[in-house]
Amino acid sequence: MRQYLLPLILFISTIFTTLFAGALHQGINLFKEPLRFWEGYPFSISIMTILLGHELGHYFASKAHKTKATLPYFIPAPSIVGTFGAFIKMKSPIFTRKALIDIGATGPIIGFVLSLIACIIGLRMSKIIPVTQGEDMFMLGDSILFSLLVRLTLGSIPEGQDVLLHSVAFAGWIGLFVTSMNLLPVGQLDGGHISYALFGRWHFYVSRVMIFCIAALGVFYWYGWLVWALLLVFLGIDHPPILVWESRLSLGRRITGILSFIIFLLTFTPTPFKF
Repeated sequence: MRQYLLPLILFISTIFTTLFAGALHQGINLFKEPLRFWEGYPFSISIMTILLGHELGHYFASKAHKTKATLPYFIPAPSIVGTFGAFIKMKSPIFTRKALIDIGATGPIIGFVLSLIACIIGLRMSKIIPVTQGEDMFMLGDSILFSLLVRLTLGSIPEGQDVLLHSVAFAGWIGLFVTSMNLLPVGQLDGGHISYALFGRWHFYVSRVMIFCIAALGVFYWYGWLVWALLLVFLGIDHPPILVWESRLSLGRRITGILSFIIFLLTFTPTPFKF
């Protein structure tokens, strides 16, 4: 029973913090009208579904390969998103390459599909508004995929105007961003698992080149990448060896690995946040 209690408490707490974040995103003044926090449910349902789908993908893939894993731990946070994400903790080693591919890729792929659905639905409810010259505005950067979705859904955005995202589309954008962060081929991130399964000892070099690229992005695009690069170095950029190294991965798993890195390229945002 104790193993379920903490995940449940964190899950419920994150529902509340994402409800508050969603209400703020809709312009509700919670200091004056605190009981209207429940109106943030479109964002809360969207972001919680994306995160839960991602983590349950890891969880059930772990179960399928007899790898012990905890239930998802959500992290509530007083922020514009209402959460710092979620994670599961592996309680036993991952023994094979095919398990690395399945466990590493299943979560991001499910999260990607759910985020894509949220973006499409949310963009249809978003508005195009004029941008006042000289006015400070907090803006989200665009990945290749999100730019394409905006163009297909809303058409070409005239100069001097921008998209005011509906909270569901904002949740979808966050989901795509989290997916790309997890698919970085570094250390023991999801992308690191996939990279190690595909390339073996070459993961050593892939991981270091990627850290250099992230740090360079931090210098030239967004300072947050420098923090992320330092955090990854602190957590470790190498991957532990596995016990069973199959001579050849199946075609399906190799395609899954390649698909994961295509998703990474489509969802990566060099400048996630800007004024």
